[in-house]
Amino acid sequence: MTESTEVATTRSAEWMTRAARLFPGGVNSPVRAFHAVGGTPRVIERAAGSRLWDVDGNEYVDYVGSWGPMILGHAHPDVVAAVQAAAARGTSYGAPSPLEVELAEEITDAMPSIERLRFVSSGTEAAMSALRVARGFTGRPKVIKLAGGYHGHADALLVRAGSGAAGIGQPTSAGVTAATAADTLVAPYNDLLAVERLLSEHRAEVAALIVEPVAANMGVVPPADGYLEGLRRLTADAGALLVFDEVITGFRVHRGGAQALYGVQPDLTVLGKIIGGGLPVGAYGGRVDVMALIAPDGPVYQAGTLSGNPVAMAAGLATLRALTDDVYDRLEAYGAELQRGLVESAEVVNVRVARVGSLLTAFFSTDATFGAFFHGMLNRGVMLPPSQQEAWFVSAAHGELELTQTFAAAREAFAEARMADMREHGEAFVVD
Repeated sequence: MTESTEVATTRSAEWMTRAARLFPGGVNSPVRAFHAVGGTPRVIERAAGSRLWDVDGNEYVDYVGSWGPMILGHAHPDVVAAVQAAAARGTSYGAPSPLEVELAEEITDAMPSIERLRFVSSGTEAAMSALRVARGFTGRPKVIKLAGGYHGHADALLVRAGSGAAGIGQPTSAGVTAATAADTLVAPYNDLLAVERLLSEHRAEVAALIVEPVAANMGVVPPADGYLEGLRRLTADAGALLVFDEVITGFRVHRGGAQALYGVQPDLTVLGKIIGGGLPVGAYGGRVDVMALIAPDGPVYQAGTLSGNPVAMAAGLATLRALTDDVYDRLEAYGAELQRGLVESAEVVNVRVARVGSLLTAFFSTDATFGAFFHGMLNRGVMLPPSQQEAWFVSAAHGELELTQTFAAAREAFAEARMADMREHGEAFVVD
């Protein structure tokens, strides 16, 4: 960070001081606290299109996109109009509404593997509920997750691998009991042999395997050739259900999600983010025979006061109806150009940028180096996720102007990050 690129953060700091007296860490979700990068979180006052404005009046090109939902950009006119119209009719009914039926029809048309679904209020709730119904359907207690995958903060999914490369889960959060974690088995992502071993060792116990088909919570990591097909085969052979967590990839990497992009059908799918158009939402769905077990039709209980909230349904429906083939073409083109330009902007620095469609991550050798790059970009008006383990999100509102600003900022930010790394390590800045 240099004096010439310092930006005013006085009001952001004042708001964060007030917030610190009210919220743990001053935030309502941990990554917002900037712990991985240091410095003062920007307190955002408004957003439109590809841009954010903080309470100090600073403007940013936004690659956070509320962590994925804002695929059309912020305050899209169709979404705003739909929300306003829905809110004027009442914000919650506690009863069925036409909008939830229409949004469900839009989802099932795009994803044929989802024959029935249930709306909930978050991705965490959707993943937790999907695994409950998988256990109810199979009569088995255990699930397999892949290391590095994030499926929300339900107790059974806040686990890491045990002492081996694959094995019994161990808690990653205080408050999660060892007994709860023991029902979750963990294998490395993109390692079919590890999954095969777990299924062999626990064949009669595994109810389901849950996976992000494109890992996006350890940086963007695409599936290896044949990996998803292998998971489909192994779970089917073992009598376990295959659950795709498409909270991030659903309607992002393809209108039909990663399952359409890679041609692999899961038994159950978990959705969120884009299907709510920026409002709180989640959904899980899949085969009719599996979903038939959910109350009131079956013995697997799940309920929610705000499930199918009409305002969220309206925002999601307006968003999905705006996602035309042309929008996906533009997202792919921008994502490809952003990837190419970031590598070129680094000049002598070897940068690895992984991308699937409008999701991408620039991988750095150390968190400290990423922190220097992050602040270099932030101080030049480009908002990135404040952790190098998170994906960048492109929206349909990004265009040539945003590319120009991003690349100009990146050239200077890479140079600052290189100097910071050399001061710390006495060696060239390299991103593997």
